[in-house]
Amino acid sequence: MSADLVVVGLGYVGLPLARRASGAGLAVVGVDTDPDVVAGLRAGRSHVQDTAPAEIGTMLARGFTATTSFAAVSTADTVVICVPTGLVDGEPDLRAVMAAAHAVAERLRPGSLVVLESTSYPGTTEEVLLPILESTGLVAGVDFNLGYSPERIDPGNGEYVLENTPKVVSGLTPVCAKRCAAFYEVLVDSVVVAAGLREAETAKLLENSYRLVNIALVNELAVFCNRLGIDVWDVLRCSATKPFGFHPFTPGPGVGGHCIPVDPRYLANRARAEGLPCSMVTAAQEVNAGMPGYVVRRARDILAREAGRVFGARVLLLGVTYKPNIADLRQSPATGVVRQLRSLGVEVAYHDPHADRFTVDGVPVHRESTVDSSADLVVLLQPHDRVDLAAVARGAKAVLDTRGVMEGDNVERL
Repeated sequence: MSADLVVVGLGYVGLPLARRASGAGLAVVGVDTDPDVVAGLRAGRSHVQDTAPAEIGTMLARGFTATTSFAAVSTADTVVICVPTGLVDGEPDLRAVMAAAHAVAERLRPGSLVVLESTSYPGTTEEVLLPILESTGLVAGVDFNLGYSPERIDPGNGEYVLENTPKVVSGLTPVCAKRCAAFYEVLVDSVVVAAGLREAETAKLLENSYRLVNIALVNELAVFCNRLGIDVWDVLRCSATKPFGFHPFTPGPGVGGHCIPVDPRYLANRARAEGLPCSMVTAAQEVNAGMPGYVVRRARDILAREAGRVFGARVLLLGVTYKPNIADLRQSPATGVVRQLRSLGVEVAYHDPHADRFTVDGVPVHRESTVDSSADLVVLLQPHDRVDLAAVARGAKAVLDTRGVMEGDNVERL
């Protein structure tokens, strides 16, 4: 099996990259250690929402191969590592990156380009990936090229996809950077060359830390405004009319997904290792982590006022994925909301057209196939387009809207 490109990791980052490269005429081999993922792709099924089964069929017709074997690395011009990074006990978890690097190193051929796309702390490419790849005797910048290009995939975003989102690239040496840029120029509309590997790594962390901090700011503002009887949504509407110096963010029940709750911790962890402060990121994490509890306190007050009870009351959560219109439950703030509602003796159910199952602490949450208007309280966490929110507002006894999108006399906004 030979390939122009080997993509290691066929998740929400690697699979779109493989799709785009296949469409650009490259011979692509996708490697994933999950045999179920590989079997599904070989059968024309997609496990990534933004890549349709029909697109998998087209990729297969063009010669795309999905496999658990790294054998194709020995023939590939380019290898891109797109494996997940996360946290273990709050510390960066690079086990998948290291395992992929060892597997690639065993088969790496001279003249090839290796690019890491996985998000990590500044220095990962040089301090973790480079020594592993050079352990076989090949020298980066001489025998092979090494680059870093942070992924910028936004699940569920139909406007900005891989092709039209500017791609930041970098290299260990200027020649490595040129080789990395030349590869991505075939796939995307715009390539931005960073000064070095660490600049590119830090750029990704800044992007998501920026979002984390600003979301925390408006979340804290929402709590402040509620205490003082101020309509935070009108405050945001007014502020957003300023044509300069202001970018609108909105409050909510917390942050979720792989990026915003995780990536800034890589920045904070590296700062702590260097003895440097990262207080703004740390404070923002604490604010956002507290939002599920704030939602539950607001729900408790509504139940006590409207239903006359909290213990034994029935609450329906509307939308439990981490963002609207996707099926991803990773780091969803709904988990904390369920956990704390249960601790109050509340009977919790959910309705979400994108999530067939939702389990918290090993206990499944009851799924309602339709919106149960007999619940004592409906809590809107994610406003999926497939849910008629106006109809929910008309039929529900009481609603707590954490997204500021519903109206009605029985609707209370966060």
